[in-house]
Amino acid sequence: MCAVCGCGTGEARIVSDANGHHHPAEGDHHDHAHDHDGHDHGGHGHDHPHDHDHGHAHGHDHGERPMHAHDPALDGRRMVEIERSILAKNDAFAAANRARFAAAGVVAVNLLAGPGAGKTTLLVATIAALAGRRPVAVIEGDQQTSNDAERIRAAGAPAVQINTGKGCHLDAHMVGHALDALPLGPGTLLAIENVGNLVCPAAFDLGEDRRATLVSVTEGEDKPLKYPDIFAGADVVVITKVDLAPHVDADLDLLRANIARVAPRARILAVSARTGEGLADWVGWLEAAGAERLAALAGEAEARAATLRAAAAGRPA
Repeated sequence: MCAVCGCGTGEARIVSDANGHHHPAEGDHHDHAHDHDGHDHGGHGHDHPHDHDHGHAHGHDHGERPMHAHDPALDGRRMVEIERSILAKNDAFAAANRARFAAAGVVAVNLLAGPGAGKTTLLVATIAALAGRRPVAVIEGDQQTSNDAERIRAAGAPAVQINTGKGCHLDAHMVGHALDALPLGPGTLLAIENVGNLVCPAAFDLGEDRRATLVSVTEGEDKPLKYPDIFAGADVVVITKVDLAPHVDADLDLLRANIARVAPRARILAVSARTGEGLADWVGWLEAAGAERLAALAGEAEARAATLRAAAAGRPA
């Protein structure tokens, strides 16, 4: 059991790759506890479970990590030790993912939300909006089914489905394996749709460049106050299904105020994937992140070229 949140280990597996080819469940439940230094996945298949060792070390601050352990047999100090160990292991995998994204010129966005907030629907609209402008690839995280990955592929983007079994979140180890099954060229937007859960995904760094937390108008204006961690760590908070606000008596001003209260640095966007309201702002935010990554990649390439030119000329770089 994962002491951070109580979810099962050794159950997560990639069930379908970018092309929708399914990996059978039978015979793939062996222990995946071997050391995975540097996240080299070259010789690994993707039809086996990932021994769900987690951790967290993000390039930007996502707030204090919450303590989620609920095992009454462990005292508080022991639970903290276990949590730190689990999160430290995940940190190493996340760092390897992050380096891989940077080297490839890929921008990875971790989408977090509760079930039914509209993550997949927003991604489908995003894929359509970015068609011909920027390649999109998706990692889908769900406890069961490949329904969301199939929706993404039908929209025109490659998608890998990870089923976590009893697990309530993705971790960096799972994501690292999924990357091997996706085409990730320079300029690609990689959307990682996390398992629908407002608690545990907030604690696990996947190596992403940006975090986007979604909350729909149908969930209630107090959700940011009830579940502050998942909002506090966000770079952008997207209020979804805004076309339904008049029909559910949603107070958008109060929802915005509550988001700002727990996530003062996050940008707040209001979007309807159904009507297209606010979609341009969301897509613009994504494209700005992509342009920043490509500029950094070009700058690194120019620095390397300058070093080579200086060496050829026999002078210090």
